Amino acid sequence: MIGYVMLGTNDVEASSKFYDELLALLGAKRFMETDRGYAWMTTWEQCGLGVMKPFDGKPATVGNGVMVALACDSPAKVDEVYAKALSLGGTDEGPPGPRGEGFYAAYFRDLDGNKLDAFCMTAPAGG
Repeated sequence: MIGYVMLGTNDVEASSKFYDELLALLGAKRFMETDRGYAWMTTWEQCGLGVMKPFDGKPATVGNGVMVALACDSPAKVDEVYAKALSLGGTDEGPPGPRGEGFYAAYFRDLDGNKLDAFCMTAPAGG
């Protein structure tokens, strides 16, 4: 359903370094590079993520209520992605932990203030 998600950045160089390291944990590699930004993808069949300077030339701003969720295969991977994001200069928006039955997640912001969520679905208790 979703082909890709694009986030605005005001510093392409810093943002690309952040996402190169962060998304490598999920097996993603750059598949597109332009003078305005970059995009990453794991396979052509999956959703991609990009960071770009806005086309209109105005400063990038954070969308209120906008969040990008990064699918992980285990709670350990959620913990790893969250820790990597913070080590790269991201900020905490909610530490890793269960968020209701069968859902484990951690929330953080990138260098431009965009909100992301690393999550995985877990087996419900007793099942």
